[in-house]
Amino acid sequence: MSDSVFIRPLLRTARSAFRALCALLCSGALLLTGTAQAEQIRDIADFAGVRPNSLVGYGLVVGLDGSGDQTTQSPFTEQSLSNMLSQLGVTLPANANMQMRNIAAVIVTANLPAFSYPGQQIDVVVSSIGNAKSLRGGTLLMTPMKGADGDVYALAQGNLLVGGAGASANGSSVQVNQLAGGRISRGAIVERAVDLSLSNSNGMLNLYMHDPDFATAQRVVYALNSEFRNTVASAVDGGRIQIQGPMSPNERVNFMARVEAVEVTPVQTRPKVILDSRTGSIVLNSAVKLYRAAVAHGNLSVIIDTTNSVSQPGAFTGGQTAASANSNISIEAQGGSLHLLEGTANLMDVVKGLNALGATPQDLMAILQALKAAGSLRAELEII
Repeated sequence: MSDSVFIRPLLRTARSAFRALCALLCSGALLLTGTAQAEQIRDIADFAGVRPNSLVGYGLVVGLDGSGDQTTQSPFTEQSLSNMLSQLGVTLPANANMQMRNIAAVIVTANLPAFSYPGQQIDVVVSSIGNAKSLRGGTLLMTPMKGADGDVYALAQGNLLVGGAGASANGSSVQVNQLAGGRISRGAIVERAVDLSLSNSNGMLNLYMHDPDFATAQRVVYALNSEFRNTVASAVDGGRIQIQGPMSPNERVNFMARVEAVEVTPVQTRPKVILDSRTGSIVLNSAVKLYRAAVAHGNLSVIIDTTNSVSQPGAFTGGQTAASANSNISIEAQGGSLHLLEGTANLMDVVKGLNALGATPQDLMAILQALKAAGSLRAELEII
């Protein structure tokens, strides 16, 4: 009997096993692709030139209920009012002393978005620069909004929306949130557009990464070249990518829209811990790792107890009553024992381990810095 009679069934079995293995690998690849967090390029990068522009202006808010600037302490408010009235045809005497409490000098700020054209409306933020107690119920008079070049790009005017509230009576007062600032939704009208240059004479476009990274930039270049099936993109560095676009403006818009819709999977962010020293807030990202360490934590408190006493002289002695303050100062130290922190790469386990110390956010800042110095905390510390 020929050997081929035995070999052929073995080949068929091998082919079947190979097909099954390929199907298994393909299904595993699809599963991994589905769990990957791909993002569109529009979410991780911007084209050069597509950016907002900051605007600022100086104006007056009127209609306040006695909570405006004190003109004796804010002379620029009175001067601004005199200039505005003179432009409206009202002439004031040279020695006029205006004591008005329903007006306040303010700074108006706004961001002019890209592709804004005359007639469109943008939001503005109004902030007091004098000693006004509240801008609630005020109306902003027409205020020119200027850019960095000194040209006027928008005009702001409207009624303010102040989110805070306050009340005072008989020397007592209460306040919620900030009263010296407000917002006017769509309170400025664009008067001038900003010229944008998206590409040079050769149609070359620049793409700027939000978080510069060489690996992510390489993935973006690969994704773009695969999408257009041509070498249209090249990375200059980790933050800038050059793309060869079409020369026609209409084709360029379609090309840029297609570029922004391409999906890319960014590399994992670097481990980072943000410490806000003003509010005591601590934020950790998912890449933070903690190696095994032992931490001892204790609090030191200083207590000052002051007692006021009065010394009364005897009758008909001619002495005077004297008051004295007696202070007792003591220092208490709470004992701190060693706590073992198990090493882990899971964010929830890191949080549980830090919470087990029972420390306040301010104390956790010092503990995190010590863990970083000891090499147990694998993350970048950033203090804001």
